[in-house]
Amino acid sequence: MFIPAFVMLGIGFTSAVVLAVAAKVFHVEIDPRIAEIEDALPGANCGGCGYAGCSACAEGMATGAAPVTACVAGGEETCLAVAKIMGGEAGFVEPEIAHQYCKGGDRAERKYHYEGAVDCRAMAELYGGDLRCEYGCLGMGTCVTVCNFGALEMGDEGFPVVNPGNCVGCGACEKVCPTDVIKLYSITDRLLHFNHDEECLSPCKQLCPAQIDIPGYVDLASQGKLEEAVSLIKERNPLPLICGRVCPAPCENGCRRAAIEDEPVHHNYLKRYIADWDMALGKRKLPSVLPDTGKKVAIIGGGPCGLSAAYYLRRLGHSPTIFDSKPELGGMLRYGIPEYRLPKKVLDFEIQEILDLGVDVRCNAYLGQDLTIAQLEEEFDAVLMAMGAWDNSALGCDGEDLEGVWKGTEFLQKRELDIKVDLTGKKVVVVGGGNTAMDACRSSLRMGAAEVVLLYRRTRNEMPANKVEIDAAEHEGIQYHLLAAPTRLVGDDQGVVQQIEFIRMELGEPDASGRRRPVPVEGSETLMDVDVVIAAIGQKPLLDWYTDDLKERGLQLTRWNTIVSDDETLQSDVPHIFTGGDLWSGPALLVDAIGTGRRATRSIHRFLNGQDLTLPKGTFKGAEKIALSNEIAVLGVERLPQVPQPELEVEDRITNFEEVDLVLTPELVQQEANRCMRCGTICYFKDDQLKEHVEGKDARTTVDDLLSKSPV
Repeated sequence: MFIPAFVMLGIGFTSAVVLAVAAKVFHVEIDPRIAEIEDALPGANCGGCGYAGCSACAEGMATGAAPVTACVAGGEETCLAVAKIMGGEAGFVEPEIAHQYCKGGDRAERKYHYEGAVDCRAMAELYGGDLRCEYGCLGMGTCVTVCNFGALEMGDEGFPVVNPGNCVGCGACEKVCPTDVIKLYSITDRLLHFNHDEECLSPCKQLCPAQIDIPGYVDLASQGKLEEAVSLIKERNPLPLICGRVCPAPCENGCRRAAIEDEPVHHNYLKRYIADWDMALGKRKLPSVLPDTGKKVAIIGGGPCGLSAAYYLRRLGHSPTIFDSKPELGGMLRYGIPEYRLPKKVLDFEIQEILDLGVDVRCNAYLGQDLTIAQLEEEFDAVLMAMGAWDNSALGCDGEDLEGVWKGTEFLQKRELDIKVDLTGKKVVVVGGGNTAMDACRSSLRMGAAEVVLLYRRTRNEMPANKVEIDAAEHEGIQYHLLAAPTRLVGDDQGVVQQIEFIRMELGEPDASGRRRPVPVEGSETLMDVDVVIAAIGQKPLLDWYTDDLKERGLQLTRWNTIVSDDETLQSDVPHIFTGGDLWSGPALLVDAIGTGRRATRSIHRFLNGQDLTLPKGTFKGAEKIALSNEIAVLGVERLPQVPQPELEVEDRITNFEEVDLVLTPELVQQEANRCMRCGTICYFKDDQLKEHVEGKDARTTVDDLLSKSPV
């Protein structure tokens, strides 16, 4: 009896000794901060930090393997608490929230009837899912199931809707989505995101050079959510007041209403209404600006490209300074577009909002005279060259140097610079068929000309000007003399233009532009009496700033007076010099300049951060079309007439520069917005679906929704 007892006692004693030695040898010091940090974390175990759970994340923070800002679910309060435990301070963390691109849902046609597991991932394994649309949300709600924060719910229309107030940016939804229609975006991501060929993109958005979410803002406008609509537009275009008035709307060429031989939805009417509502508020609400980065960018040119770049660079925390040769900013917007199309108070309001973000300006600063690139390089980390196409093409005929012969932009600038031009009772001939020619015609009429004739070498169908401008000029009494080209100008003894000789033309085979080439008709020369001739046949950038030093350093030019730069990044051969607007593309649309301003911003931002500038594969640089968008039949949609644009009567406008086009009423806005079929890449609302939708709700998440997530 005693022996077993002694044996057991010995075993116990030996074990105690072994354990004591092991404790000494294998002793692990537990950092008490781990428990404190874990207590400070929300305990969601969402995995957004990249760790398996909150315990692992807490250990990572305590050991320094993870930053104190690693917990995305806890937000600012958690970051500050962890920083205090660690004896340091929390740095800035840009918040992220989920955004769902697919707005098709139940509209998409089905390939087959699916009765498998109720999970998007399982469905995707079977022929990519049951949707005929490869861009669409499969609608099983897997992302909703994995969200631990109530930030997602399945909407009535068959796709998940994000509640930005609840989204913590954990990324669980993104990880489980097999079609990549839901992703996390920060403010920077949203501002610098470009269309991708794997996204759900309406045809109009595909054709917009600025890549605005057109169905999105139209939808918000139809619901009366104008503040959200303004925010959504300005993610891609900071100049909606201006664009709503003068953009020729290339997006409308993609409107699916054309498939039923209907007029396109007039996006400009709606954009202008939204922007005018914002301006009428009086109290300006500025968009968000990220913390200062300490990086400075010089922008040469205060036109639409330069203004757009300044807007986005400042919102990203950089410090842009605009240099402009003119007394005021605006470029061609101010000095090339008459007030009857774009009132200066509208232009000033929109520019001032950009400046109020903290953008510096130096006007009357002419590159090559008042400053040089070398001087800018001493002060700034990067340079964006965005000067417009201010040099006019010559007529190329005798007599161009006569008094009374002006170039298009030169003539239009005179009034804006308060240089008196007396056209009272005179006969004016304008040569050209573009928007500058139309502006010169209509401005001449308002400046007292007795007769205004437009001379154009092709037919009306080939005119590059906006159709609405061509029609308006005709309504105001401008005479069109088509298929006619000038051959010489004749002056009097005092060297003043007196006559213009032109030759009749006929159209031959198409040229490189796709338009039929005009061919002179021999022996058809005709003289016309004239007092003033305005040549508006083309423009190109000036080169008086281009020095031998820049050439030696590798800054190269094209034969069109534009800067040689990368087609994607807009970076020149001098790495810190970027380009945009007309100085990159040659004369182009306002909305093209805005688009390149944002694209240049992306490249400059990444350059300043030492990141790769290359666009991700599949990214659209500007206006590009997905072929699949054209391959569907539009069914179940009836024709609806486009809402007419209200305007001043002809007799009330031709003697002044009052704005011709008037803003729509709220009722007309609703009517026009309801013509929009809210298209995706291949889906759209049929009439019965649209009616149900209009009576419902479909809020879009915007950049300003991120402001509810206070960054640390």
